[in-house]
Amino acid sequence: MKLVVVQCCIIFLLLTSSFFVPSTADSSCGGKCNVRCSKASQHEECIKDCNICCEKCNNCVPSGTFGNKDECPCYRDLKNSKGGPKCP
Repeated sequence: MKLVVVQCCIIFLLLTSSFFVPSTADSSCGGKCNVRCSKASQHEECIKDCNICCEKCNNCVPSGTFGNKDECPCYRDLKNSKGGPKCP
């Protein structure tokens, strides 16, 4: 009986461990970018771009969901390939 319980626990841990995928972004960037992109219509693209900008700008992400880019000049000044703003 104890062996069955132990086996079930091991199987459960193995199955649930696949849900804990480490984030590629720094955790401080991830939290800030989740807030920044919380109202974005293209949420996944916003998160991706925000994390790139955050990492390049030493974890600086403007507060709020829009605007306030003067808080992080590096974030504000990054440009995409077309010369437009890179960071959401």
